[in-house]
Order: sequence, then C-alpha cells, then structure tokens
Amino acid sequence: MKPPPFTYHAPRDLGAALRTLEEIGAGGKVLAGGQSLIPMLNMRLVAPAHLVDINRVAGLGGVEREPGGVRVGALARHAEAERSGAHPLLTRALKLVAHPVIRNRGTVVGSLVHADPAAELPAVLAVLGGSVRVARWRDGAPVERDIPAAAFFTGPMESAVLPGELAVSAWFPDLAPGAGCAFAEVSRRHGDYALAGVCAVAGPAGAARVACVGVGPVPVVVDVSGHAPDWAAAARAVREETDPDDDIHATAAYRRYLVGVLAERALREAAQEAETLGT
Repeated sequence: MKPPPFTYHAPRDLGAALRTLEEIGAGGKVLAGGQSLIPMLNMRLVAPAHLVDINRVAGLGGVEREPGGVRVGALARHAEAERSGAHPLLTRALKLVAHPVIRNRGTVVGSLVHADPAAELPAVLAVLGGSVRVARWRDGAPVERDIPAAAFFTGPMESAVLPGELAVSAWFPDLAPGAGCAFAEVSRRHGDYALAGVCAVAGPAGAARVACVGVGPVPVVVDVSGHAPDWAAAARAVREETDPDDDIHATAAYRRYLVGVLAERALREAAQEAETLGT
C-alpha cells in the first residue's frame, strides 16, 4: 500500500517549522517517529495535503531532568527515554510499548499527540498530572503554551493540539516523596495493544490514583485515596468509572472485569513499593 500524495516539508529550525505549520493549517501533519502516522498513511486512514518532517529541527530532542520532574523533547525516542531511567513510572510504561524496533524510532511526544486511548504513555501523563508544551508562530516569533493532561486528551485519537501548533515537549512530574508506582496490563501478545491496562501511584499517607488504558475514549483517571488500603474496594470504584466498548478482541464486560483486576494488582504493587521506600 502507498500513501496518498502530499507535499513534503523538511524545516531546519523551529521557526521554519512553525511558519510552515501556520501556513498549511489544518491540512498538515507532523512527522517525528512516524510509527503510527506512516502506517495510517499507507492504509490511507489519513490523507494530509502536507507532511512536516521535524527530524532535522535542532533543539527538540533530549530527556532533561528539571526541578520537580522530567521534560521529554519532541524528538526523544521511546528507547532514549527508557534508557535514561529519568522517571520510574515512565520507564516501566515504555518497556510495555510495542517492540524494541518500534521503540528505537517512535517518540514519547508523538505517542501523546496521537492520543490512542489504548496506548500506555497517555495514561502515564494523565495519572501524574503532567502537561504538553505546544508552540506556534505568531507576530514574527514563536509563542508557547502548556496544556495540562486533563485537558490534552479530547477524544479517541484526538488531542488539544490545534492546527498550526507543534508539540515541542512533554512534562512528567516527579512522584511525591515516598510514593510508589506500578503498571499492569494484559495483551494477547507482548507488544500488542493491551486489552486493558492500569498505571497506579500510591502513597504516602494513603494517597492513591490510577489511570486506565483501553476502557474509555481517553485515559480514565480515578482518585481512590478514600479506599486505601482496601484495594479491592478501590478496584470496584475504578471499574465503575470505566466505559469500555466491545471489539473483535474482547467484550466490554470482560474489559471492565479485567481493569478491576489490574487496578487492584497495580495499587497493591505501588503501595508495597511505597512501604518499602518508607522503611
């Protein structure tokens, strides 16, 4: 299969990239890692008139530790972020993303912008309360805004990045001191999209929060602090907040059951890690 025709742009700096995106508006797509976009182009699920390849733009890479968290640049690959070990929950989630070949090319920010509710990284950003920084060209200069995770994922495969904007980095806040984390998911084969998944952050002082994968149009975030340490009750509360769909891989009822099991497992693991850190 071949992609539909498009005009290819390869800007060399951020200003050129933003000016190009401003000019082409809603008719353009950004190419970074391409691990989702290229298959969609080849299957003609998307047909942008313009493709803006940002891989030559300097200054968009890197995984940087900053006070209070980790900033991941738009061109940082999954493998780079995983190897950095800069954030414990991000590292655990990245080990579950597809296969090494894909992680060598795919980007963390690209996965967030792709906003697939079955993907791991949107859930990580959501449970941590992170944000995505976007930039656009305005009045002869780049301007930036930060979009919190709670407002970033607007629907299945839809994010709050507007036409003309470029996601330049993502911010993953540190866990609270003494907190533990875990990620549990079930897929038909390792590397496949999960039938359901849960990432959890627990502790200290009974604080607990989860984000669920594959059981709603966007990551489903549930604060279960009021149930700690009764994780079975917390899992029931999580299950009630989900609204999965049937598909060829699983029924909605099975996904809802599964997400409860995974929530209890992830919360227990996160709480146990928090307890270990506190001793």
